[in-house]
Amino acid sequence: MTERQRAQDQRLVVFTSGSQYSVSKGIAEILRALPDVRILVVQHLPRRRWGKLWRSQWSHLKRNGWRWIPYETRDVLRMLRPTHDPEVLGHKRSPGGEYTWSALDRDPRVEILRTPALHSEKTLEAVRAFRPDLGVVLAAPVLKPSLFEIPPLGTMNLHKGILPQFRGMPPAFWELYQDSPELGCTIHRVDRGLDTGPILLEQRVPRPKYATVKGAAIQLDEIGVRMTCDAAARVLSGDATWTPQPAGGHTYTRPTLAEEAKLRRRLLHQPEPAARRAIKSVFYAGYTHGMRAIPRRLLAAARRQRVVVFCYHRVNDDMRDSLTVGVEQFDEQMDLLARMYPVVSIEDVVDGTFERDTARPAVAVTFDDGYRDNWQLAVPILARHRIPAAFFVSTGMIGTDRAFEHDLIRLGHALPTMDWENLARMQEMGFTIGAHTVTHINCARVDAETLRRELTDSRDTLRSRLGIERPIFAYPFGKRDDITPEGLAMVRELGYRGCLSAYGGANEGPIDPFGVLRIGMACGASRSGFRAAVEGFSR
Repeated sequence: MTERQRAQDQRLVVFTSGSQYSVSKGIAEILRALPDVRILVVQHLPRRRWGKLWRSQWSHLKRNGWRWIPYETRDVLRMLRPTHDPEVLGHKRSPGGEYTWSALDRDPRVEILRTPALHSEKTLEAVRAFRPDLGVVLAAPVLKPSLFEIPPLGTMNLHKGILPQFRGMPPAFWELYQDSPELGCTIHRVDRGLDTGPILLEQRVPRPKYATVKGAAIQLDEIGVRMTCDAAARVLSGDATWTPQPAGGHTYTRPTLAEEAKLRRRLLHQPEPAARRAIKSVFYAGYTHGMRAIPRRLLAAARRQRVVVFCYHRVNDDMRDSLTVGVEQFDEQMDLLARMYPVVSIEDVVDGTFERDTARPAVAVTFDDGYRDNWQLAVPILARHRIPAAFFVSTGMIGTDRAFEHDLIRLGHALPTMDWENLARMQEMGFTIGAHTVTHINCARVDAETLRRELTDSRDTLRSRLGIERPIFAYPFGKRDDITPEGLAMVRELGYRGCLSAYGGANEGPIDPFGVLRIGMACGASRSGFRAAVEGFSR
């Protein structure tokens, strides 16, 4: 029997609960890494019983006190919020579709068993009939031996924590609460204890300086997806070495709301006084829901579409500056856009081909420079929310250790950039890759020969590397005086599709493809301030 025939005979059973995005993405990435493997997904969807629900609510109320009432109220309101449907919003290119549960339902390599009783005889019979070689636990309840012992190669669990120090749940919380210098994920074999089985893989990362629980959990989601693919390949190929866990450790349970509030206060990074933040939030809310209503009606009456194009640079929790937004902050912003506004691709903005909805601003998302955290953190968040985005890269910096001049001035060192493999995968996912010169020059401060060479080489590199015939150009620095009329004429002459600035302002009415305005985004924007910017507020 050949290696390919053996691979085609291999089967995984994935045990999970609910419909978390991180789980569906993990399964989809296993299928990408092991395209010949078949997967049975056992999805535990317990029935809601009112008696058990009331007992649970009473237990939480006793444990958490008064905090439980506003907490549950917010949870109910979140359930009532409008959800993001990219087909309704008219997206032409919505990355992340391959990671949805509907995509898994359509994949012929996947069977999904949705069951209200994970350990029922019916479920056990279905798993045995599938004849899995290996079991994988992704966010599932505690399994009984009758289930996890069915696969002959055993069952492994992705634990989003460092073992044995941080057994239990939830991801990242107790590491941050205990001021651990590291976060991490562990792949271990499931046994009769809770997170006590031997370890196959472990990855630790330094705790980011400005980490939040949600931001850290998003980072661990991505680490966990990669580790799960690696671990499954090792076990199925017979290349797995399991190591017993060291003695000791601690098992944690869900924190109380008081403990969560205490940690939020400790992690809060707000240079502004609380009173000032509150006043600004009230003002932004008043603008968004009150003052903005009048110009919005006028635009709608005139059938003039407002298009807001945001310009980002970095997404991480290692720094806070004018070019960086936090991981949780970026996730909240993309969630808001996905639920509240029509999000369009930058190609549609340049070409004027998006669906008009004058009752609401249309929004496009772009990134400049090509930092590695764009691939590691921004792209996963964008895909999670099905947000199309464009990445304008300085081609001579990609895959090198060269430093941008602005980073040397501000930070004194280089920051990692993406490589061409990252960009190719992003393009495959449906993201746009555009030009940002070769070495991030100021287009208004170099001679015509240098500018022509930078524009030509950047265009030609994108053509040869990614097959992009007519890329869109975003000029570095992006202020009004950072490109001359002669330079803009050269951009047109060299066959670029459009040109983007970054000095602020929204696009209203007919859009000049070579004069697209963008609004810079940094860590200082609150949630209410971000929405006010979409609606038209500018400093």
